[in-house]
Amino acid sequence: MEIKPTEVSSLKMFEGYNKRYKHFSPTLGCSMNFHIYFPPSPSPSHKFPVLYWLSGLSCTDENFIIKSGAQRVASSESIALVVPDTSPRGLNVEGEADSWDFGLSAGFYLNATQEKWKNWRMYDYVVKELPQLLNENFPQIDTSRAGVSGHSMGGHGALTIYLKNLDKYKSVSAFAPIVNPINCPWGQKAFTNYLGGNKADWEDYDATCLISKFNDVSATILIDQGEADKFLHDQLLPHKFEEACRKANVPLLLRLRPGYDHAYNFVATFIDDHIRHHAQAVKL
Repeated sequence: MEIKPTEVSSLKMFEGYNKRYKHFSPTLGCSMNFHIYFPPSPSPSHKFPVLYWLSGLSCTDENFIIKSGAQRVASSESIALVVPDTSPRGLNVEGEADSWDFGLSAGFYLNATQEKWKNWRMYDYVVKELPQLLNENFPQIDTSRAGVSGHSMGGHGALTIYLKNLDKYKSVSAFAPIVNPINCPWGQKAFTNYLGGNKADWEDYDATCLISKFNDVSATILIDQGEADKFLHDQLLPHKFEEACRKANVPLLLRLRPGYDHAYNFVATFIDDHIRHHAQAVKL
């Protein structure tokens, strides 16, 4: 069980490199893959700020790297991209692959409390284990200058992780995030199975609920949402989050994009804005 990451692949892109790594995660109890995009380095001692990208339901660590085109601006802005997987894998828990919106590729960036799903601890993996792994193995990455972003389930993860760890992240953004999971079918299914029936426990992983508890936010939260997204009104509920931010006086830039749906064509269209949003914040 190799805890130290080993390189699986390396592809040059925009003068930097997409590198995929594999390691054993003590947090999750299984082997995990993650990607890093390293921009071109001006010197051997240069340290890059980092943007963590959290992917959505049914994704792995590969979707964003292949589909988003984020590397172009990450290269020019000199910011590293770190992309973890979306759930534990290889544990063979009964029912883990029965549906696309729960179990495999659907970790919801929380720490499960129910015994059957005890290894689903993606919150601790992203917030604690992965930054420590980077610090110990990649001296060219400066994890003290970090932002977090994501799409759909990953947007939920980015917002909740940011709000609960304002000391660890300088910026946050999201594409079509699940901002009020306690009130949508995806969230209710996941939270019931991972966290149990006590809905007070669910609020710890709901961005709309967390805004009132962790409202010392000075940096603007950036969200892009497609207006043609078929999940907009029953799963994503951005106006619930917008109202919570207004009441808590938290700065939010919510941009509704006419004609855009939920897929990576939408992410790729506006990803440059998000990379620049984070690059500006982590360089301050």
